Amino acid sequence: MKKYLILLPCIIFSGIKAQETASAEPSEKMNIVKTNVTAYAFRNINLSYERAFTNWFSLNMGFGVMPEGKVPFINSFLSDEDEKRFQNLEVKSFNFTIEPRFYLGAGYGKGFYIAPYYRYSKITTNTFDFYYDYTFSGATYQIPLKGYGSAHGNSGGLMVGVQFFLTRSQNLVLDFWIAGAHYGSGKGDFTMTSDVVLTPDMQAQLKKEIEDLDVPYVNYTVETNANGARVKIDGPWIGFRSGLSLGYRF
Repeated sequence: MKKYLILLPCIIFSGIKAQETASAEPSEKMNIVKTNVTAYAFRNINLSYERAFTNWFSLNMGFGVMPEGKVPFINSFLSDEDEKRFQNLEVKSFNFTIEPRFYLGAGYGKGFYIAPYYRYSKITTNTFDFYYDYTFSGATYQIPLKGYGSAHGNSGGLMVGVQFFLTRSQNLVLDFWIAGAHYGSGKGDFTMTSDVVLTPDMQAQLKKEIEDLDVPYVNYTVETNANGARVKIDGPWIGFRSGLSLGYRF
């Protein structure tokens, strides 16, 4: 009996110490707020929030806004000659992405992951000037038009990446988007109006000028009338993702 009386305080003390040790161990931090720092080179102001639900599954949601300004890398899809037809063209954009993540390594927001995702995007232009050359009886006349419009797209894709915790406290996060691509459908409507009443011959030349722009990855049709032209986009919507995000885990 004396042995049990001596052992009882030891058992109680050991249980208290175990509880203190368990409570002292930090629980997993399940939330991360991040921004893609490489996107700022393209005027893209962005923020995302990731919530871990298990050690292998989380949900990441983000949005980005590009303020009105010059079209990034316009030379990559328009020749110098075609670019000169657009005067003071500027665009602004918005995108929203929802992205389930499946972690293959350490988990709880750490390690390599595969992420299918959905993205909504919208692009809007300012009121810009467009010029085309109308040839009649051997003479060339420059016809000015005012343009304006917007386009939006819904797409789905897949991204692979890896996420690191940079500090011992595991608060500072680096998210490396290795590669991602999405594909979907897009629609858009752009109008160009002229102060000059366009004859059928002028309309035909304007239609050809716009169709010959041959913007890559974009399917569009052109309608013309006496007041100008209407450009309708209805076709594939393609995009690519890569970058580095810095974040805070809590």
